[in-house]
Amino acid sequence: MAKVILENICKIYPGGVKAVDNANLTIEDKEFVVLVGPSGCGKSTTLRMVAGLEEISSGSIFIDGRKVNDVPPKDRDIAMVFQNYALYPHMTVYKNMAFGLMLRKFPKAEIDQRVREAAQILGITDEQLQRKPKALSGGQRQRVAVGRAIVRKPKAFLFDEPLSNLDAKMRVQMRAEINKLHHRLQSTMIYVTHDQVEAMTMGDRIVVMKDGLIQQVADPIALYDHPANLFVAGFIGSPPMNFFKGSIEQHDGSLWFVEQAPSGFRVRVEAPQAASLSSYVSAAVTFGVRPEDITDRRLLTDANPHHTLRATVEVVEPMGAEIYLYLKTAGHSFVARVNSRETADVGQAVDLVLAMPKAHFFDPQTEKTIV
Repeated sequence: MAKVILENICKIYPGGVKAVDNANLTIEDKEFVVLVGPSGCGKSTTLRMVAGLEEISSGSIFIDGRKVNDVPPKDRDIAMVFQNYALYPHMTVYKNMAFGLMLRKFPKAEIDQRVREAAQILGITDEQLQRKPKALSGGQRQRVAVGRAIVRKPKAFLFDEPLSNLDAKMRVQMRAEINKLHHRLQSTMIYVTHDQVEAMTMGDRIVVMKDGLIQQVADPIALYDHPANLFVAGFIGSPPMNFFKGSIEQHDGSLWFVEQAPSGFRVRVEAPQAASLSSYVSAAVTFGVRPEDITDRRLLTDANPHHTLRATVEVVEPMGAEIYLYLKTAGHSFVARVNSRETADVGQAVDLVLAMPKAHFFDPQTEKTIV
């Protein structure tokens, strides 16, 4: 397996469109790294440059200590799994998995051994090995595509949104299968997705991208608890973080966030946020709180009155064990993710308590986190 290093990578298309802008990233040997972001953020382009399918405009890529800028894809010793499976329809599953080894003139006995080992790992039966791809389900085809990569025993595996064509249940199943595969093979894997749930559940580290720029690189929990900026905070999490525009005001020796609206709510800022916000007194800030950090005051016996706001219920979405409440204050709409005991009706005014120690504050100009 191998360490993969990206140094100042740029990709500029004709017309001056900059798809990837000065990306720097080190992926350690045996690490599972996920590139995530909205469509057009540059994540797939970055992956294709690692694979050699896109030419680098500037910068350097190293795989296992070797600079590969001018190395053809077939000589980089990587294997790629595509979104559309890319299987040969006229070949059996066995031949699809064996084809790359056959081109490299591997002995028949070794080809057979590798194909059957990969099939066993992925749960592909002997009967399925003799079928054509059209006789398989989407999930089975994706297993074949992964199996074709496994038989190569490459230095690194690259996955380009491999689960986006599958239904919701199969995506969950395949996420678990790829995770188990990583632990079993102890291989370097780079995985691209636009789905932040996939990113959170699969990656050792997550690389969040926007407009060709890397916004933050961190493990899933650190990314969730300590987003570097407004974009990361809003992109990671489902439902996404709620944002309120307002200002920091000082009153009775404490700092308060005051919503930017006539008769807007205000909540007291607690340590350690207060220390970081001392230079923002009378200045505008963006206040962020995750939906699960909002609780119906009726369920708390020790609710802090300084952390409470009143809102009107606009929509109620039952989700089984949880309910999503879509609410409105004087100036903002937001969502709370509450458990099914917290019943509410459309049009009802409810008192909500915010978990202020978990709150986030952002500079409205730079959009970077303040705390």
